[in-house]
Amino acid sequence: ESGDIVLIGATTENPSFEVNAALLSRSKVFVLRGLTTDEVASILQRSLTDAEHGLGAHRVAIDADTIHAIAMYANGDARSALNLLELSVAAAPMVDGEKRVDVSRVEQTIQRRALLYDKSGEEHYNLISALHKSMRNSDPDASVYWLARMVEAGEDPLYIARRLVRFASEDIGNADPQALTVAVAAKDAVHFIGMPEGNTALAQAAIYLATAPKSNAVYEAYSRAAGDAHRDVAEPVPLHLRNAPTKLTKDLEYGKGYKYAHNEADAVADMSCLPPALQGRQYYEPKERGFEKEIKRRLDGWAEIKKKRRTTD
Repeated sequence: ESGDIVLIGATTENPSFEVNAALLSRSKVFVLRGLTTDEVASILQRSLTDAEHGLGAHRVAIDADTIHAIAMYANGDARSALNLLELSVAAAPMVDGEKRVDVSRVEQTIQRRALLYDKSGEEHYNLISALHKSMRNSDPDASVYWLARMVEAGEDPLYIARRLVRFASEDIGNADPQALTVAVAAKDAVHFIGMPEGNTALAQAAIYLATAPKSNAVYEAYSRAAGDAHRDVAEPVPLHLRNAPTKLTKDLEYGKGYKYAHNEADAVADMSCLPPALQGRQYYEPKERGFEKEIKRRLDGWAEIKKKRRTTD
């Protein structure tokens, strides 16, 4: 508070989540972005000419395309790029007094691109968010790309599968009831055959979900109902909906007035199933998309039947 101490810190985590709020409010946060490919390439060039701190004393023969490839593999991390360059030079053959490094030598050294990913950090949540939002926006190409980014970086495939199952209910729901089945089947497939073979099951599910008709009506229905469940006094179950397995419960008129739907025309009874304080409340409002169009037609029809019976009675 008095300014006697200046504290400088660095973290790879998002300070919004990891730094105490009181400390964060008194701090100036600087975001250090990943280097561009050209910036990394420039650092590599300096290393190749620096005889004291770099590889300038090793007489390395390397072309611009190979330097660019190393910079691309590093994914914005200069330290990773320098390490890869050093390993490639060490593994390169000596030809006419020079260490000759080409793209194939770099690929042999690294074997595969090191993807930027941290299973417990911000990038983990950024990528799953990108996948979720791409599927929600009905973009199968973006969906399978973000999925591949996570899978190839080593994300737990069952974590991805769980997110697909959640998406099927939250963003598709009854617009395509098959979506939940597809997502759960993908989870079972990954569990059954493992990885890497399970990657296509995840991709199939992600593409199916991205191309399915969308509806958040189920999600909204539960949110409204949960809101009432928390806000209102816990309403007792109406007597006509209660089970009456004993003489005492029957004497207390449990089940009195209950109408068995199968004994009614169209298998729907003119009977309210909500507590009196919530009469007329509508939680589920199906959209005019996918199978929910049919559900809406049914609900409208049943509402009309109940209305006519009330008028007749």
